[in-house]
Amino acid sequence: MATRLVQINMKARDEVALGRFWAQALGWGMSSEGPGVVNLEPEGFRYPDPIAVVVDLVVSAQPKTVKNRVHVDLATTSAEHREETVARLTALGATFADVGQGDVPWTVMADPEGNEFCVLDSMYERTGPIASVVVDCVDPHVMARFWGEATDWTVHSVSDDVAVLRSGEGVGPYLQFARTPEVKSVWNRVHLDVRPYPGDDLAAEAQRLRALGATAVDVGDIAWRVLADPEGNEFCLLTPS
Repeated sequence: MATRLVQINMKARDEVALGRFWAQALGWGMSSEGPGVVNLEPEGFRYPDPIAVVVDLVVSAQPKTVKNRVHVDLATTSAEHREETVARLTALGATFADVGQGDVPWTVMADPEGNEFCVLDSMYERTGPIASVVVDCVDPHVMARFWGEATDWTVHSVSDDVAVLRSGEGVGPYLQFARTPEVKSVWNRVHLDVRPYPGDDLAAEAQRLRALGATAVDVGDIAWRVLADPEGNEFCLLTPS
C-alpha cells in the first residue's frame, strides 16, 4: 500500500476571491464541489494525476497569525520571465513579503490573504506552474524518511538543510522539506492531502501511516482521516481513488 500527494488544502476567509487570484496566477480552471470549497486544477485535468498537485480552498473564519509552514514555489523559465510573472501577480493583488530571506535568487510574495509563496528563477523544469511544495521542518532527515515511506514518491536528495521528493513517475512538482528554526505553534493554514490507490483500505492505510510515525487527529465524524506527521504537520488521508 502507499499514498500519493494529490492536493494542497488552503484555508481562506473568502475562498471565491482567493480562488480567483490563484486560478489566474496558475492559469488553471476554477470550480466548486460545494458551499465553502473552491477547487483549482489545470484545464482538461483528470484527477488524480501526478502531473499536477491541485489546490482546494476551504472557507475558514480563523485568521492567519503566523508565517505558513507550507507554501508553493512558482516556476519561471528565466530572470526576465520571473520579473514579468512578479509584475503580473502584483497586478492581481499579490504583495512582496519579507520572511527573513535576505539576498536570495527568488522573489518572496504573499497572496491577497497573506499566504506566502515564492517565484523562482528557472530552478526547475517541466513541473507545471507549481515548481515545488515546500514544508518548513526541524529535521529534513526525519521528514524524508516518513514521507518517503508514507507515499510512493521518490526521495531525490537529503541534507541537513533540505529533503527533496518527487512523484515516482518523474513528473509534476517537487516536495521539499526545508529546515527552519521556527517550531510549529498553530494548526497549519495550508496542509497536504494524500490519497491511497483504488482498492486500498482507508483504515489499513491509516494504521500503516501511524506505524511509520504519524498520529491521529480527532476532528469528528468525517469520511476521511486527519493525521499529523512526525513534526506535527496535519495532513488529510483521503478515501481511495
